[in-house]
Amino acid sequence: MSKWKTFPHDASGFAYEGDALWKAWERLHAGDQEPWPEDEASQDAWRAYHRGDFQNAVALGLKAETASGMAAANKAQSIYATYLVEDEDEKKELFEEVADRAEVALKEYPNSINAHYQHAYALGRYSQAISIAKALAQGLAGKCKASLDKTLALAPDHAEAHIALGAYHAEIIGKVGSMVGSLTYGVSKDAAEAHYQKALELISGSAIARIEYANGLLTMYGNKKVKDATALYEEAAECEAADAMERLDVEFAKSELSD
Repeated sequence: MSKWKTFPHDASGFAYEGDALWKAWERLHAGDQEPWPEDEASQDAWRAYHRGDFQNAVALGLKAETASGMAAANKAQSIYATYLVEDEDEKKELFEEVADRAEVALKEYPNSINAHYQHAYALGRYSQAISIAKALAQGLAGKCKASLDKTLALAPDHAEAHIALGAYHAEIIGKVGSMVGSLTYGVSKDAAEAHYQKALELISGSAIARIEYANGLLTMYGNKKVKDATALYEEAAECEAADAMERLDVEFAKSELSD
């Protein structure tokens, strides 16, 4: 594994050493519903993730050999690839690795909420990297949807899965249209918005919930929803970040507004 880029922002407020991680756990994991890990190895992997030390989080998470450690590793690699990797081939390779590891985790830890979610997330981001049309042709959409459905069966309040399902509906509609999307894939604009809105109910202070909702509106409605999307980006830019991922979300919202 080559040396990864360092987190490009001040991470001094995201250390969560000692009992600080336990005290902040509910807030930090409101979006992914990850259970508190009892073992120190997994805790250390999550500490590395939250402070933006993504490469170390992957190494520590895999070394822990637990469901939570694997979840930390996969989330760290996915967020790193999403925000800090510019090369498209490298992005695809990183997401493929996560999807492959998550498939193994699904067999070893079938009740791990985030084994299912990270499988879907990695497939979804990989699909975006290769184009939604190619992903649909390869049958990746069905695999992604199945993993998201399983995530919500295990954890109905998994806000990040609701966000991803919103994106699933929106992106298929954006590619094939509402009618074909409905008949062929069972997607709808109403379902997309319902998932985005549910996520905002569950994590009301979330930047990423607003960003993805804005993206979905633009994908489904185009210029008709620019005003609504802009308002969501403005709200996202004002959100308070509790860890490295959330800081990257906020900074992304700011960059969208400055373009």
